[in-house]
Parts: sequence; C-alpha cells; structure tokens
Amino acid sequence: MKDGGFAMNASIAIQVLPHVDGNQEVVRIVDEVIDYIKGTGLHYTVGAFETAVEGDYDTLMEIVKQSQIIAHRAGADKVSAYVKIVYAPQGEMLTIDEKITKHQQ
Repeated sequence: MKDGGFAMNASIAIQVLPHVDGNQEVVRIVDEVIDYIKGTGLHYTVGAFETAVEGDYDTLMEIVKQSQIIAHRAGADKVSAYVKIVYAPQGEMLTIDEKITKHQQ
C-alpha cells in the first residue's frame, strides 16, 4: 500500500503530554500537534488518548520528533511522548481502518 508516495511499512500511536498548567492549555498544545499530523497528508485517526498514523518508517519517526518540538514551541517547558510502533519492512500490516472500522458507529 502506498501513502503519500512512500510504501506504508509502519504505523505509530503517539500520545503527547505537554507539562503545563491547566487542562485547557494541554488541549491547546495537543491540538497544535494534531494539526501538524493532519498537515502531513498521512492517514491518521485521533482517539481519546492517542493519535494513530500510518506511513513509511522514516516519516513516522520524524513525526514523533516534530510532535515534541511543536509542543515545546507552543509553550510546554517539558513534553512526554508515549509511542507505540509497528514496523514491517517486508511483510503486510493491518491498516488503521482494518483495525477499527468494524467498531465505529
């Protein structure tokens, strides 16, 4: 499968937690990170605790890096990121849609 011109050989789930005061500030900063992910053109889905993204491995690792940088630039002095990675350079992967579509209403 191709995504953004690259072979889809990986997927990530990323949760970015900016260390700031107040829930509204957390939401504002996380929204900036999600806007960045949207702008990558990759297939993604936003959940209550994390955002899943699929694409090629190198691009996804850059997203992990940039997500922390964006959160810092948006006002977080410290940023925690919790990341799950599936990497299948030769094999097939289940897509986000294959994993969740049957569970959505």
